[in-house]
Amino acid sequence: MSASSAAFRPVAAMLGLSIREVSQALRDGRVSATELCRKCINQIQRTRYLNAFITITEETAMEQAQRAHNRLRTGKPLGPLDGIPFSVKDNFCTENIETTCASSMLKGYIPPFNATVVQKLLDQGAVLVGKTNLDEFAMGSGSTDGVFGPVRNPWSYTTLYREQSTEDPDSDWLISGGSSGGSAAAVASLSSFLALGSDTGGSTRNPGSLCGVVALKPTYGLLSRHGLIPLVNSMDVPGIMTRSVHDAATVLRIMQGRDERDSTTIQAPSTPPSLPEHFDIRDIRVGIPKEYHALGLSQDTLDQWSRVATMFEQAGAQVQEVSLPHTQHSIVCYHVLCCCEVASNMARFDGLEYGHRSTVDSSTDAMYATTRHEGFNNVVRRRILSGNYFLLKSNYDRYFVKAQQMRRLITEDFTNVFRSGIDVLLTPTTLSDAVRYSDFIQEDNRTRSAQEDIFTQPVNMAGLPAVTIPTALSCRGLPIGLQLIGQTLQDWKLLTVAHWMEQQLSFPVIHFHGDSDERELDRSVRERTHTIGS
Repeated sequence: MSASSAAFRPVAAMLGLSIREVSQALRDGRVSATELCRKCINQIQRTRYLNAFITITEETAMEQAQRAHNRLRTGKPLGPLDGIPFSVKDNFCTENIETTCASSMLKGYIPPFNATVVQKLLDQGAVLVGKTNLDEFAMGSGSTDGVFGPVRNPWSYTTLYREQSTEDPDSDWLISGGSSGGSAAAVASLSSFLALGSDTGGSTRNPGSLCGVVALKPTYGLLSRHGLIPLVNSMDVPGIMTRSVHDAATVLRIMQGRDERDSTTIQAPSTPPSLPEHFDIRDIRVGIPKEYHALGLSQDTLDQWSRVATMFEQAGAQVQEVSLPHTQHSIVCYHVLCCCEVASNMARFDGLEYGHRSTVDSSTDAMYATTRHEGFNNVVRRRILSGNYFLLKSNYDRYFVKAQQMRRLITEDFTNVFRSGIDVLLTPTTLSDAVRYSDFIQEDNRTRSAQEDIFTQPVNMAGLPAVTIPTALSCRGLPIGLQLIGQTLQDWKLLTVAHWMEQQLSFPVIHFHGDSDERELDRSVRERTHTIGS
């Protein structure tokens, strides 16, 4: 839908627009920033059954929206995000707003500062409507292991899925993916126009694929990690979730760049003001990693992978098979390095300076032990114990050093492929579309994470940019996303190819069971849905 057609639709219809479209509507006066903010808050309330949000910042959001409205009314907007509602994963610090990491350990913690990426959005006039749910301390791939309960995938409640499913979504719903499942659900459910997540092994791209939204993991160091409560410092990257590639590019331009409070940040390369609307894909070489034909890959996902590869080829791009031979070792390598850094990062939560403190006071050691047992769930405790084991003097060379050596080989695999002339790699994002919650929880957290992050995790090991783009609906009427992987600091080229790909696919906008004009909207979804295997 174009921005001009939005003038003839109710304000609620604007929730489904892109950032570019709604930003123009704000400037044209077809909707006010306060109206838009109120609609997003109402949408959050209407979809509370998704459990996507931990905290709704209604009062603060309305104040920010009023200031944006005053700027827009006087013709002095701060930028393309002025007045645009956004949400933030609850492991980013937000000034005077509780930040919990979905853990009992941090319940009640109110940071005195904003994470750099959050502050950059606020400086552009964006309106923070809430903090989103996640796996505890971002350790998981389903957003099912947080203290505030699991996040439900919005596509569980679409009419198309209800017709395909033999189960009742109200009693056996779909997972949203993790660990940034709340952020993905917020964007997919039209509760916010963009959301920040964190990506350590696929934690934005995984839920982005399952919830049918664009999820960008930038080059490591391009976005500041200051204020992001760390999981794995050497792999953590703030991620961007939007409903279009163009919107993700807009947000990236605003947030990227060096930060004196984060020594790992790098100077952002110069880029054009926007993505090109017309791009000659014939100049692009697309690699298809043969090792990504993994065990358990669903037929739906394989068919879409093949279809999109053929689409590139028919448009004139050069498509060829490539090899990343050390990919098979990536998950084991990641598990060792992740646990080692978790053991180090979680040591700060001792009950002394902030966060939960046990009432046990028989000794300092007893207080430490009880505090950490009460504050952390089983997943976090197991990773801490594993990391401490790997870092023992007797084990250090056998596990940590070997894992670092393997990480270098994995990185070199990518380097060699790109040196051969490949511009981007096209891969699946997840093994299948979203699974039922009851099926997902049958496996333990480590097994689930290994299965779900098999295609995304190597990217973090190498620090490369990657983006998930929704491609089509599966036979069950659920989103299937594919991943594009780019070269270091070639984020703009990656997004340019992703934008071209998105234009060819025309992925349908979500419409819930019970929406107004339901018949018309569902028909629109059906008409734009690609048949699997076509």
